[in-house]
Formats: sequence, C-alpha cells, structure tokens
Amino acid sequence: MTHRGRVRNRNEDAILTDPSGRLWAVADGMGGYGHGDIASDIVIDSLETIADDEDAGAALTARLTDANQIIRVRSAQPGMGQMGATVVAAIIDRARAQIAWAGDSRAYLLRSGGLRLVTHDHTVVQDMVDRGELSPEAAERHPESHVITRAVGGEDSLAVELITLPLTPGDRLLLCSDGLPRCVFEPAIAGILGSSATPEIACRDLVHAALDAGAPDNVSVIVVDIREA
Repeated sequence: MTHRGRVRNRNEDAILTDPSGRLWAVADGMGGYGHGDIASDIVIDSLETIADDEDAGAALTARLTDANQIIRVRSAQPGMGQMGATVVAAIIDRARAQIAWAGDSRAYLLRSGGLRLVTHDHTVVQDMVDRGELSPEAAERHPESHVITRAVGGEDSLAVELITLPLTPGDRLLLCSDGLPRCVFEPAIAGILGSSATPEIACRDLVHAALDAGAPDNVSVIVVDIREA
C-alpha cells in the first residue's frame, strides 16, 4: 500500500509487487529535489526488467546502477535539475532473500514475534550513531534525520548495499519508505506485524498508523509472508 500522507500534495513513492512472490521493491523520490516521482518510477521500471533466471544479487546491483545512470542523464536535461530516489528491493528465492538498498528506505524481518531492522540507513544521522556521537534513541528525533548520504541518481556512481537473508516459514518481511518509521516507531511496527492475520491487513494497519500520527511524508509499505512451498 502507498499513500501520499497528510501533508504532501503528491505521492513521489513507487512500489513494485510481483504476483509470483519473487521480486518486491519500494522507491522513494527525494523530496528535497524536483521530479522525485520521475526518479522513483525510473528505479521501479529498471527493476521490473529482472528476469527469473538471473542471479539475484548481480541483477539488483546492475539494475540499480542502470537506473542511477538514467536518472543522471534525465536530470541534465533542460528544465529538470537534480533528482534521485532511495530504494529497498528484495528478491526471494530458495528460502533466502537478497536485499539491496540505497538511502533510508528500510527492510525489517519479523521472526517469532521479534522485529529486526536488516538494512542500515545511509544518512548523516546514522553515520553519527555509527561513530558513537549520537544514541539510536536520539537519532529518531534528530532534526537532520532526513538528510541522506546515498541515493539512486545522487552521484555519478552508486554503491549498492546488498545482504543475503536466510528465511524460514513463518517469517514476515517488511519493506517501507522512511515515511513509516518516522511516524511509527519499531515497537508499534512489531505489534502491528505480529497481530495482523494477513499481509494485506498489516499493510493497511501500518499505513493507517502513520496517518494517525500525522504522516508528514509519503508512506509506502510491502509485507511479504514466508510460507512452506
């Protein structure tokens, strides 16, 4: 589910859902620049070209690199200016997920009632936490928490971060734009994911929780249940 939120005039997020259950992605257009919706659409259009028989990690890296170059070319055209998008994408195959990201779009794993953030934000504030200059609790409300250090289209070259996540039946995977965790903190996210009977209900309740909290940004969520084949 994706929603423009309570404040923004338009939704610059874009999502990719795969009926086969293999490929999923959330792209979030950078609100500080123009044409964020174009950038996020380019990211999703590029990821959509991944074929079923491609190596997951290599394919995700290649398509996001391609999207980076396309966005850079588009931004150089008259009347466009700089634009970019954060992204989190997952390919699920053979009881594991290959997850790629750039920026502060996130992936969470709910397993046996416990929630774990499996991505690592590319932001100024996260860098401060990593250096021990700021506590994780203070980071949630830091005034520069929205300042990202990496995005598709942000620079001439893109360093895609990639992890392999083993999965077991009963796991629930959440992909989201930063509009969700800015409004709904992790204990509440865990509660909603753990109590929702279906992924559809979980998506609805997560977005509604963000809206109830004011939703100053666009909010996009994808929830995937891992089941026995």
